[in-house]
Amino acid sequence: MKAHILHSIKNIVTVIAVTMFFSCKNNFKEVQKVGILQNEPIGEAEHIDLKYTEKLEDSGKLKANLKSPKMFDYSNRSFAFSEFPQGIHLTVFDEENNKSVIVSDYAIFYSETDLIDLQGNVVISTHSRDTLFAEQLYYDQKREWLFTNKPVTLRSGSEISHGKGFDSDSNFKNFEVTEMSGIVYLDE
Repeated sequence: MKAHILHSIKNIVTVIAVTMFFSCKNNFKEVQKVGILQNEPIGEAEHIDLKYTEKLEDSGKLKANLKSPKMFDYSNRSFAFSEFPQGIHLTVFDEENNKSVIVSDYAIFYSETDLIDLQGNVVISTHSRDTLFAEQLYYDQKREWLFTNKPVTLRSGSEISHGKGFDSDSNFKNFEVTEMSGIVYLDE
């Protein structure tokens, strides 16, 4: 009798093990798809024309206008960002409604650090006719600071300065072209 119970238990365990073994599927491809989806943007936008205004009680005055052909939203990542693969055209207005323009071939905005990385033919034209040309430029929104360690050309008044880096406040009132390689004076 004891052997019969032991034999029955072995059979039950074997049936359960075989059932579990054959019921498991190879889900590796499905697991791979999940990884791919996490690398895809959570949203896409085309023909962006975003206007940023002050609060309505402060007059609702236009502060900035961002235009871009395409934007990808990667806020589904652990370090969220928005990518502008076809560049941006940003117009910024100061308190006196003076206009400055920023363009680049590519841009990426990191929302956690408020850092904007502008790349490829970056040009900043201020209302005072200063113009900065760079291949890459960062803008720290928290500190309102522009910087790069890449070559730059700055036209300010009748001077053209070349350097290997740039640091400036967002208004170009306190700026420095680092490792200057020369200044050219223009005839007015």
